[in-house]
Amino acid sequence: MSKLLVAATGLAAATALTLGGTGTQAASTTLLPAGHSFAAKLTGKATFVAGSTTMTCTVSASVPTTGANNQVPAAPANHNDAGPVSATINPPTFSGCSTSITGVSVTVTANSANGAWTLSAQNGAPATGGFTIPKGGVVLKTSGFASCTITASPAGPTAVNGTWTNGAPSALAITGAPVPATVTGGFLCPTGNQSATFTATYQITDTTDPAQQITVTG
Repeated sequence: MSKLLVAATGLAAATALTLGGTGTQAASTTLLPAGHSFAAKLTGKATFVAGSTTMTCTVSASVPTTGANNQVPAAPANHNDAGPVSATINPPTFSGCSTSITGVSVTVTANSANGAWTLSAQNGAPATGGFTIPKGGVVLKTSGFASCTITASPAGPTAVNGTWTNGAPSALAITGAPVPATVTGGFLCPTGNQSATFTATYQITDTTDPAQQITVTG
C-alpha cells in the first residue's frame, strides 16, 4: 500500500502538468508569434511512476481564459538574448486518472494559491522547455483503501523539464522528471517527504490563429 501512495505522490508532484523550467543552455531565445494565446494539451497518457507502481491520467490541459495567462509575451519581451522566455499559464486540469492498484482512486487539483504556473522555452540543440509548479501547486487525494493527501512542490517552485520540438503543433515532451511531494493522512499513508517521476507530452497550439504554430527560435 505504501508503494501505491508513493506513486500517488508522483502523480501530484508531476502534475505539473504537473505545465516551467528549461535547460541550462544560455542561447538567445525567441518565442513566436508574439502576443498570441496558446493552449497546452496532453497527447496520449501522462504516467507517474514510483517503484513498481504506475498511475495514469488521460486528460490534462492548460487553456487561455481571460487576462494575460497562456499568452506569448508581446515583443520585445518574447525575446531573451541569453536565456529562456517564460509565460504565465492557468493551472492545468487533470482527469481520467487511475492507479495500477485495484480499489484505490485518485483526484487531482491544481492551483495558483502560492504563485503562478509558468511555461518556459529555451532555444538550443535540442530546444528545451517545461512547466514550473508553484509551492503546493498540485494537491492529490486518494480514496478507497486509504485516504491520503499528497501535496506537490511543498517547499517552493519546482521545474519540470523536457524537450521542445517545433511542429504543427509544437510539442513539449517530459520524460522521467523528478518532483518532490509531501504526504499526510492516517494509517497506511506513507507520511513525510516522497518523490517520483513524471512522463508526458503536451501539444502547444496557437489559439489566436490556429493556422499558425507556437515556435522556439533564436
